Amino acid sequence: MNLLYAEDERALSEAVCDILTYNKYLVDAVYNGTDALEYARVGEYDGIILDIMMPGMSGIEVLNTLRKEGCKTPVLLLTAKSEIEDRITGLDAGADDYLPKPFAMGELLARIRAMLRRREDFVPDNITCGDLTLERKNSVLSANGVSFTLPKLEFRMMELFIINRGIYISSEDLLTKIWGYDTDAEIGIVWVYISYLRKKLTAMNSNVEIRAKRGVGYTLDVREEKNG
Repeated sequence: MNLLYAEDERALSEAVCDILTYNKYLVDAVYNGTDALEYARVGEYDGIILDIMMPGMSGIEVLNTLRKEGCKTPVLLLTAKSEIEDRITGLDAGADDYLPKPFAMGELLARIRAMLRRREDFVPDNITCGDLTLERKNSVLSANGVSFTLPKLEFRMMELFIINRGIYISSEDLLTKIWGYDTDAEIGIVWVYISYLRKKLTAMNSNVEIRAKRGVGYTLDVREEKNG
């Protein structure tokens, strides 16, 4: 499961990210509201965790903007404020849950699990294309009895391709969506990861291939079986 975590307290952010990673979540951490909004717009996240008090934009401003743009990703708000009025403001803005600081890590994990269970109504755990199945909970890609546990970036790329099957995605968009809009990575890294996934598809003898269209981008395509 992919999470976006926006928190301007670096020490707290590192501690929470360590716990989330230990519990098998893939986490992108940002430290201000402006970055949170940009990441949320371009990323494919199962849940978003927003601190309310952040530089750039507040968590409420980020949430309001996302909901107005049609984003349905569940959001958990974190804040040092505990007054009823703040909770009402956050929930009215479209938050799915609210957790005041300081919080126990166990409660945070429980709130995240509850938030993601609600998302299961419209996002399946397993997504498919052709004979491929991608298990989103454990990042396993399988076909024809062969499975690979994908590293974080390969998982994100394959997930993006399956969700957008038939749509060509440019190298620049892949770089932004997988590595983040402010990444220092060069465009060549996209081609490297395309190669990694192609080798896995070949090893699984999958009927799915990553097709390239010069000057346009990449997409998943299912090869038709030939009779005789």
